Amino acid sequence: METTDLVALAQQASENAYVPYSQFPIGAAVVPKSGEVFQGCNIENISFGLSNCGERTAIFKAVSEGHRELEKIAVYGSTNEPVSPCGACRQVMAEFFEPSAKVILISKNGKTVEMTVEELLPYSFTDLT
Repeated sequence: METTDLVALAQQASENAYVPYSQFPIGAAVVPKSGEVFQGCNIENISFGLSNCGERTAIFKAVSEGHRELEKIAVYGSTNEPVSPCGACRQVMAEFFEPSAKVILISKNGKTVEMTVEELLPYSFTDLT
């Protein structure tokens, strides 16, 4: 999948965000090795700890459909600079992506930053055996 297509799908996913409290929509699109695309958005709850980020929603959708090896993710935020995933999302990425997997961060004006999962979260918790 082309980066521009993945960016568009992440932006599209943000349109489904349920953000009545923060007014901060996030969208994500994940591509597993199969080439399918799984979109996700953030979903808030009045008890904020029960909310879920867009990145994790997309990742969990892919994993729940049997995909354990994810190749890349695009994350869109209605921000002036490319949006940065929270720590929880970074650790979940480290669980299901190779360290060299591509992460594309996108702002509302289309500015992007590309990095790897390892660059996003160095020294992540990995195989603890």
